Amino acid sequence: MAPHRPGFKMPSDFFWLWFLLTFVWVAANSSFAIEALATGALISAVLAYLYTRKSGAWKDVRFSPSRLCHFIRYVGVFIVELVRANINMMRYVYAPRIDINPGIVKIKTKLKTPVGRLALANSIALTPGSLVIDIDGDSLFIHWLDVKTTDTDEATRLIAGPFEEHLGKAFG
Repeated sequence: MAPHRPGFKMPSDFFWLWFLLTFVWVAANSSFAIEALATGALISAVLAYLYTRKSGAWKDVRFSPSRLCHFIRYVGVFIVELVRANINMMRYVYAPRIDINPGIVKIKTKLKTPVGRLALANSIALTPGSLVIDIDGDSLFIHWLDVKTTDTDEATRLIAGPFEEHLGKAFG
């Protein structure tokens, strides 16, 4: 009988994260070649181990098939919002006169986990016209290219609204 060693047991979250990272690797490479799959699986295993064992950010994230479904829905919402933001930026670029109102706004998020907040911040920063400057608890400070409102609730609805519902169900 092997002696019990603390920290030796692999958490189930490791396998979910490893699966997710491997899936992203395969999707990004668009290849099912054995070398690409093996490389992606190995790199994903190392990253999953480091994130789940060495970082406290993943301790509150629980993986399940329903959460994976909400994550996939979030990806769809993100793609739609990304296209909308790019079309909106084209309007600014090709307009004969640029009429913008840049500024910094504060939004409040309902997301509780650090990973959920990070995903929201990245979603906002990746859509053209907005950039997350700081995260302080449940508040995000965002540089918005064309400020529509300075009201925190309305700005939250306009900026984070499309992402927050699915990220909340996927990450908490």
